[in-house]
Amino acid sequence: MEIDLEKFKRIHFIGIGGISMSGLAHILLNEGHIVTGSDIKNSHLIERLKKEGARINIPHMAESVIGSDLVVYTAAIHDDNVEYQKARELGIPIIDRATLLGLIMKKYKFGVAVAGSHGKTTTTSLISVILDRAGYDPTVLVGGEIDAIGGNVRVGKSEYFVTEACEYTDSFLKFYPYIAVILNVDSDHLDYFKNIDNIKQSFRQFASLVPLDGFVVACKDDANTMHVIKGLDKNIVTYGINEESDWQAKDIIYDEKGCASFNAYYRGKFMGHFKLSIPGKHNIYNALASLAVTYLLGVDTEKAKEYIKEFKGTHRRFEVKGVVKGVTVVDDYAHHPAEIRATLETAKNYPHKRIIAIFQPHTYSRTKALLSDFAESFDAADKIIITDIYAAREKDTGEVSSKDLVDLIFKRGKDVLYIKDFDSIVEYLKENTEEGDLVLTIGAGNIYEVGEKFLEENKK
Repeated sequence: MEIDLEKFKRIHFIGIGGISMSGLAHILLNEGHIVTGSDIKNSHLIERLKKEGARINIPHMAESVIGSDLVVYTAAIHDDNVEYQKARELGIPIIDRATLLGLIMKKYKFGVAVAGSHGKTTTTSLISVILDRAGYDPTVLVGGEIDAIGGNVRVGKSEYFVTEACEYTDSFLKFYPYIAVILNVDSDHLDYFKNIDNIKQSFRQFASLVPLDGFVVACKDDANTMHVIKGLDKNIVTYGINEESDWQAKDIIYDEKGCASFNAYYRGKFMGHFKLSIPGKHNIYNALASLAVTYLLGVDTEKAKEYIKEFKGTHRRFEVKGVVKGVTVVDDYAHHPAEIRATLETAKNYPHKRIIAIFQPHTYSRTKALLSDFAESFDAADKIIITDIYAAREKDTGEVSSKDLVDLIFKRGKDVLYIKDFDSIVEYLKENTEEGDLVLTIGAGNIYEVGEKFLEENKK
């Protein structure tokens, strides 16, 4: 059915505390809608929405949807949810998060949707900061929190809209991108997709959403991405390091913290010397993608260079949480083998005596599907601690456990331990870390709490 958001005065969010859902609620509040919502627990994102006028209940209650004109739910919500069931019983229109995001995006002339298996949050953040600082006044929805825009959402008054575009459940096929960015294409979300070919097909459909006057920005160095756009009848702009691309980084050097400097070229023309303040080779790619997008939108490259250098990253992306007794604690959201490799590669270029990686696997389906890849992804760490799988939207079927991963890592000759609870990990770190060690908490769940607690308790 065709939905006109203007017709819905009161909109209810089931799972309003999610990073994307809270951002969408914020946008609708700013547009004058009455926003209500619910979630299983409180958070700072929910408290922020309450201050802006949203009425939110903890936990989910059937009566919360009564009086709503439209109900929005997130992927973590199933049809046995009491509020979902009540909305159906009352005949209230129900849409998923991605549909709502698409409806909002449709209102903007220049929608930028950043897709890819890895790097979406950083690249979306970087594009958003460049456009904001350049005076474009964009509306932004990002899957992380960035200090530069004061959180995970920014409401502008222009025709520019920037968002992450997640492939899970084909969500991004409901979007309306003027510029579609494809950073990389990898095997992930195999609880939904059958295989890598299925994933590539989905990304091709996403790229096909771009209008005739729009653009697809794609990484030339990523073979799967190149397969996705092969023969596509769209305006394509490529970027890369190794392959000859429209945008290319050359003469790369790293500083003592692993942050890169490089010369950027656009179709062979020197565009300037760029310096990143975020570490890792993967962030050169993210910066190139951001350059390509903002150049297409008319941002002066000299200005972009200045804003890129100022960008300090997003929360939970190689975020230095603190240093205590000579031990540095860094947190990273990496939850896929390719991301873990990139994080550990970045750590190798960061000052350290030993790299101690603490990993919380994210979802049973991903752990099971990529188990051997996960085992290989920790080779650059000196010591590895694995804790229990973070279930997220899934239930434990008993088919895979963290101990299976520990066994495979051990067979590779690595120093690895399974520690079930966070308090025990903190105690282990207190007893076994030395000055100069780099402790990495890795995962998309709540593993960051280990690093925070270690820092707090070691100050005593």
